[in-house]
Amino acid sequence: MRKIYRSFVALTFVLFASATSWAQPCGGGGGGEPENAMCPKGLCSAGSGFCGSGFVRRCGSDLTFGSPIGEIGSVISSSDFDEMLQHRNDRNCKSNGFYSYEAFAVAASAFVGFGTTGNLNIRKREVAAFLAQTSHETTGGWASAPDGPYAWGYCYIDSTIKDASCTPSPNWPCASGKQYYGRGPFQITYNFNYGAAGRAIGVDLINNPDLVATNPTISFKTALWFWMTPQGNKPSCHDVMTGNWVPSDEDVSAKRLPGYGLTINLINVSECVDGTDDRAANRIGFYKRYCDILNIQYGDNLDYVGQQPF
Repeated sequence: MRKIYRSFVALTFVLFASATSWAQPCGGGGGGEPENAMCPKGLCSAGSGFCGSGFVRRCGSDLTFGSPIGEIGSVISSSDFDEMLQHRNDRNCKSNGFYSYEAFAVAASAFVGFGTTGNLNIRKREVAAFLAQTSHETTGGWASAPDGPYAWGYCYIDSTIKDASCTPSPNWPCASGKQYYGRGPFQITYNFNYGAAGRAIGVDLINNPDLVATNPTISFKTALWFWMTPQGNKPSCHDVMTGNWVPSDEDVSAKRLPGYGLTINLINVSECVDGTDDRAANRIGFYKRYCDILNIQYGDNLDYVGQQPF
């Protein structure tokens, strides 16, 4: 049996709820509307019972807006997904049988704009970037791994270090006996992130954090929540990859320009020091392989060299 070496370190996400404009009430908790009420086209629900823009479609069910595969199927096929995550179901991977294309597609259909913004090349680059960053976080590959190190994304579901990861939070106090260590494609960590992600997708992850490691659709949704959500004064990875974010003069001076390299800065700025960090090189390696599979160019600003933190 060949040995798989785990190389990722769970990220510590310090995310705060972004400002979102709410419109009329929809089903599931507000305005007296029935549980199956639907948000108007282009709007979505973050689980508060109101429709708005920028978060998750949750009115009625995840499938309110079409089939489970939906628009994402025109961007990445199940065969593309299988080729990218070639060894995710390897018998030595703890994720064996967990991360399915169907779960990814259903989760993607719940997030307005993911894989559906811009022309086809832009949409493909965003999906490639998302899967590349999450592949780095869950990789089971090593330098001489069969089929190369970038064929082993999504080999892990949760962190090998099972600590409480509980920090004082007035909004998201830790539940008794629950642990908030890294789980899912982005290895979501800490109670405040479980709480915020759960609120956005309509699931109580404070009291049920294990759902991120046992329900593949919820697992993908937490990762997409992180991808789609701006934090502090930073843009979301989604806006960077789709051209929705326009850098200010200050950003340009700091060499923070749209492209895959900036998503590395957003996800783990500690890797953006001198251009020699192996972790960042691994993220880029996954991205280039996935772009090649989707037959698209890498886009501008592939790496982070010279960028300053936000």
